[in-house]
Amino acid sequence: MVLVMSEEVRAALEARQPVVALESTIIAHGLPRPRNLQVALELETAVRQEGAVPATIAVLDGRPHVGLDKEQLERVANEDGIRKLGHRDLPLAVAVGASGATTVSATALLAARAGVRVFATGGLGGVHREWTVTQDESADLGLLARTRITVVCAGVKSILDVPATLQRLETLGVSVAGYGTDRFPGFYLSDSGHPVDWTLRTPEQVAGVMRAQDTLAEPESALIVANPVPEEEQLDPELHARVLADALHACEEEGVTGQAVTPFLLDYLVRHTDGASLSANLAAVRGNVRLAARIAAAWARG
Repeated sequence: MVLVMSEEVRAALEARQPVVALESTIIAHGLPRPRNLQVALELETAVRQEGAVPATIAVLDGRPHVGLDKEQLERVANEDGIRKLGHRDLPLAVAVGASGATTVSATALLAARAGVRVFATGGLGGVHREWTVTQDESADLGLLARTRITVVCAGVKSILDVPATLQRLETLGVSVAGYGTDRFPGFYLSDSGHPVDWTLRTPEQVAGVMRAQDTLAEPESALIVANPVPEEEQLDPELHARVLADALHACEEEGVTGQAVTPFLLDYLVRHTDGASLSANLAAVRGNVRLAARIAAAWARG
């Protein structure tokens, strides 16, 4: 695949300036219009305010782009028929000239191919509930097990099986550290109820781990920096527990399966928390983007 890098991203990488990769699925599929474009521009601005260059990633007319201009962002936000692309979909999209927004796995892969080391997102995919029956696991996990990139996230989506996901990351050899916490974040919640073994407290410490990964010549796996949403901006834990239980019951009652489960549950949470879950999601993404930019700056300083 021939990557199309924006001039700004290319110049930053050549000058060893900080660059932060951003996914585009949140723009095309995660938010309603016109708020999706507003948030996309806001996140890019947040990266710039922290002294880094944003590299929003998408596939347009079969060409993977690392870094989008405003017109391209508007296209991802507003064009009908923009597909949702995981990393397995990239060769098909390239071959048939399709356009699509990139998920965590596709964004991480394209960012790494371009030489971008830091990626900010909301929450990772993971092991789904009822895994023993469905064998449903996000492609994010396998891709991160073989891709050298640092992912700043608010944990994994709380609709998933969090302890099983943490176990799977351990099995796959993906390093996980809490940022300023010894608890694994719960996406909408500051604490998923599960611990992490390692805590990092500064961007410089994170950059030090990244350098150690390279020095040790470990297998090409990712570093997950789990950054909790601030407690004052999290979704009320009691409301979260109640609505999630109702959502899981509704999912079963309506026979929703496979790839339809995650969007069904997320939409249910938004509607039955009066938008509070979306507000917590966006608060988490904003914090992750800013932290990722600071980590990228520490990494660039060497």
